[in-house]
Amino acid sequence: MAGKSQVPGLVKGLGVGLGVTLKTLGHTMKPKKLGGGANTVQYPHEKEAPPIRSRGVIALREDNCTSCMLCSRSCPDWCIYIEAHKTLAAPRRAGGAPRKVNIVDRFDIDYALCMYCGICVEVCPFDALFWSPEYEYSEPKIADLLHDKTKLGEWMETVPEAPELEAGADKKGKK
Repeated sequence: MAGKSQVPGLVKGLGVGLGVTLKTLGHTMKPKKLGGGANTVQYPHEKEAPPIRSRGVIALREDNCTSCMLCSRSCPDWCIYIEAHKTLAAPRRAGGAPRKVNIVDRFDIDYALCMYCGICVEVCPFDALFWSPEYEYSEPKIADLLHDKTKLGEWMETVPEAPELEAGADKKGKK
């Protein structure tokens, strides 16, 4: 307990501290301007277009996926689940033997675990995974963040086209 001689100083100190708090609170309640004089966007009523190369969600082009499992094995969070089966397909050329191909049965990404590192997109040799700028996919239940190949395929529609190569750039394998 403070002595009687310290009580006036304590009250004065509390008064000064409260004054600083109220002064700061008054400044933070004013609308702030961002660089260039634009007001803060009032999300969800107003929405800005994300930058072209923004990382939102991972989209799947199922036709390109061969279920090689490289994305799943490379994922540090183990949030990609793939199941597939082999089936016989038509031969590549006339007179050839039927070939075995993998058909993807399940391709799920658990966004509750994903840390959006992009390793799966980078390691995919068949261009089956892409970054989509879609960022509004929150769910009320965490279990609903496990998205299947159908949902991942829907996000392919939002993936922007690849930019043109710069003048003088070589295409893959051509010199």
